[in-house]
Amino acid sequence: MSWKDEADQIRKRREMAKQQGGPDGIARQHAKGRLTVRERVAGLIDPGSFEEQGEGAGQAEVDADGNLTGFQPANYILGFGKLGGRRVVVGGEDFTLKGGSPNAAGLRKSVFAEDMAIRYRVPLVRFLEGGGGSVAGSSGKGLTFSPVYDRARFKSLGDAMALVPVASAACGPVAGFPAARLAASHFSVMVKDIAQVLVAGPAVVERALGVAMTKEQLGGYQVHLKNGTVDNLASDEQDAFDQVRRFLSYVPANVWELPPVLKTGDDPARADEALLSVIPRDRRKPYDGRKLVGHVVDQGSFFELGRRFGPGQIVGLARLDGRPVGVIASDCRFAAGAMTAHGAQKVRRFVDLCDTFHLPILSFVDEPGFMIGPDAEQAATIRYGTALVLAVMQSRVPWASIVVRKSFGVAAAAHYGPDGLVLAWPSAEMGALPVEGGVAVAFARQLAEADDPDALRAELETKMAAANGAFPRGEQFNVHELIDPRETRARLCAWLEWVTPLLETQKGPTGYPIRP
Repeated sequence: MSWKDEADQIRKRREMAKQQGGPDGIARQHAKGRLTVRERVAGLIDPGSFEEQGEGAGQAEVDADGNLTGFQPANYILGFGKLGGRRVVVGGEDFTLKGGSPNAAGLRKSVFAEDMAIRYRVPLVRFLEGGGGSVAGSSGKGLTFSPVYDRARFKSLGDAMALVPVASAACGPVAGFPAARLAASHFSVMVKDIAQVLVAGPAVVERALGVAMTKEQLGGYQVHLKNGTVDNLASDEQDAFDQVRRFLSYVPANVWELPPVLKTGDDPARADEALLSVIPRDRRKPYDGRKLVGHVVDQGSFFELGRRFGPGQIVGLARLDGRPVGVIASDCRFAAGAMTAHGAQKVRRFVDLCDTFHLPILSFVDEPGFMIGPDAEQAATIRYGTALVLAVMQSRVPWASIVVRKSFGVAAAAHYGPDGLVLAWPSAEMGALPVEGGVAVAFARQLAEADDPDALRAELETKMAAANGAFPRGEQFNVHELIDPRETRARLCAWLEWVTPLLETQKGPTGYPIRP
């Protein structure tokens, strides 16, 4: 007597599980222009590296003699894989089965994904496509939501974000609990035209609110890139895989490690001549903040996050002499780069990301101050702005701030970390208020009484601008150094050599958790 029959049954169940929703279910998925979750896993990780977990989870069908006649697998795929040789946990809903809405085993596997990443201290990648619970699934003998037992799945979301990098890709309709998972990520990307993110779908919205909308109108990329729910847009699923790989290349496997160094071959002493003219002499003329960043960091290394949300602020990951860094800059083509409520939320989240994973921060400062006016007040700009300033002051990672133009008001404090290096370009100007607003307030009576108020205003603004300029600040040691813009890269590479040993002392979780 042996256990051969049972061993054969294990093998058959695994074979059946790999059939997913069957040929018809897979064909329907492909007809919608979407890959299956197994195809996504294979497209992301190193070939041959997938170590699936829970292959036999699902619902078996047997005849009267106990012979296996069918098997419906858990509709969540989960396992270890490798990205560039680095181990990750990867998982996702199987939309070919029940439209991704979880069956009992599928839900348990999805929760176990966070547990695995935490336990083994490796990054977590999710492919999200499907809904949360269903009325049909929570009635009778089906899956029932329990606030007593289901709290653990929400706790694991927060624990994972505090300890390991989490990247999620929306590759189809994402609603309910999967949508919460998408938001509970350090990096999120949605695929153009085939992905939507929804608290509830159109049928539920129409029944509750009487509003008829398509999935794309309700939760397409045009909605969620602008409101900050999702960081980036992918042109197709392969682009989403590439962006996930790129994001993870800048961060460590967990908070107990330092980010990986990857030599790019870019000379640390490179001094781009274009930096001398990137800032216009006319203070009212805009410039391209992304080009400025590109002239300083390793060539081709800047990976921007959340471009359409809070567009006046630019944030992203880059390398400097091969070392990963976080980058903050301004896009002065949007309200002169003023800090809006959305911009403050975006930068605060980014600072928390860098602090969690020990990424030194470079801030290219061009800050005219918090956005003003009735819309800014209604958006609670000062509340979100103050939260950002405090997040910066509480951050542990080293900061280097390069004042390239304006640095005014309370909002300017969001660009200087505690004990950070401060360099200034000749184009820098600093003060409590921008010159124009400051003159209007401080000299209101003189301007009202002047024979030629415009001439007096111009004279006062010129005088005040000179007093707020870079040379007086450098002479008074209000900045650590006034530099030729072409020196920026070399000085920052040297600074990274100074601060890298400090990062060793910061390994481990921060004193506060990162939140979506």
